[in-house]
Amino acid sequence: MASSESYTGEEKTITRPPAIPKAETDVFEERPDHDFHYKTLSWQFVSLLMIAEIVSNGMLSLPSALAVVGIVPAVILIVFFGVFALYTAKLLIDFKLNHPGVHNMGDAGYVLGGPIPREILSSGTIIFAVFGTGSELLSGQQALSTLSNNGLCTIYLLLIFSVATLIVALPRTLDRVGWLGLFSVCLITISGVVAMIGAGVNPVPGRVLSATVPTSFYQAFLAITNPVFAYAGHFMFFILISEMKEPGDAMKAAWCLQGFSTLFYAVFAVVIYVFIGNTVASPALLSLPESWAKATFAIALGNFLIAGGLYSHTAAKIVFVRYFRDTKHMYTHTVLGWAAWVALCVAAVAVAFILAIAVPIFSYLIGIAASLFASWYTYGIAGFFWLHDSYHLKGGWAGIRRKPGQAVLAVFTILVGAFVCVAGTYVSIKLINDAYNDGLVGKPFSC
Repeated sequence: MASSESYTGEEKTITRPPAIPKAETDVFEERPDHDFHYKTLSWQFVSLLMIAEIVSNGMLSLPSALAVVGIVPAVILIVFFGVFALYTAKLLIDFKLNHPGVHNMGDAGYVLGGPIPREILSSGTIIFAVFGTGSELLSGQQALSTLSNNGLCTIYLLLIFSVATLIVALPRTLDRVGWLGLFSVCLITISGVVAMIGAGVNPVPGRVLSATVPTSFYQAFLAITNPVFAYAGHFMFFILISEMKEPGDAMKAAWCLQGFSTLFYAVFAVVIYVFIGNTVASPALLSLPESWAKATFAIALGNFLIAGGLYSHTAAKIVFVRYFRDTKHMYTHTVLGWAAWVALCVAAVAVAFILAIAVPIFSYLIGIAASLFASWYTYGIAGFFWLHDSYHLKGGWAGIRRKPGQAVLAVFTILVGAFVCVAGTYVSIKLINDAYNDGLVGKPFSC
């Protein structure tokens, strides 16, 4: 296995990057003569980027969960999965601090089990990031269609939004989009507040509210997937922490993320549901009067754009770091480095765009991708991280036995991830089948 040498002197020669990441060595080297400095983010800006990425489409589907299972179970689920996501975030952050060379889920997979888990987790992260980009593109297109009264073909609107998303994704380092994160958080917060005001001043007459609703497993789990996947952003944590000035502060960012998102989700879902009732749509903004729907979509549009840029940036960054780690192309302005980076960003957005217009069931496939990957990245795999480090860094099985409570929690985390993966995939496939049976599936490349 060839090893990599870092470049020195004026020549800045380049050797072949290592076949595997060095888990004990930081991902990014910081030197004064570098053109690109990656480790620049404060924990405050990381928290903003986390919120911008996660609290986007997540909140829009939550009120409909209350309509399916009732207000009490739904709120309990929103709070439970918010707290649970904070716990799994801690496990991910601890693993990252123990293995500074881990840049993404693929690198973590190599630490856990070698090349096969690495390829599976890397591929899954890229696929999920591309599908996340496509989800934001569809939200942006829906917002533009609402604002324009469907005055332009949706394909053109999607193309316009895709180009704007690409522009946001292009900066090579995340500090260049840090302030956009602040802007995005402000936008989604204001959009949610405006939506709640709009629902409050325009309550649905004769609306029906339910504390609990008896329902089938399929309908219940369909509702559960909304709060589960509303927190599905942990797959980006390693990448964000890798660009922090002080990775040890990452837990502060996680507290901000989960505190804000859990409280915001619960308040938004309850208020919208109370004033609209069991007829609330998904996304919830479509249940508002036209003028209020346009106002909220117009405000949220910037958040959809920035979140889409972050997703596509993530997909490109994983591949770029994989092939250019420890080379001069990572740190200096080179033709090859820039050509590769732009091509990867274009590819990420282009694939998401093509999927959104060419695959009529793409919105359902997003649910399958979330079930297969987000269930593990946000929940299940964190348990494996704790078990691995407790075994290898703290004395083998004795290290695990010393903390039986945490060991049980780690196993529970794995089981939750497996359950959400299997049940979520089943529900998503059944949704596709029902959509075809009900004639709800459109045609590719149609307006």
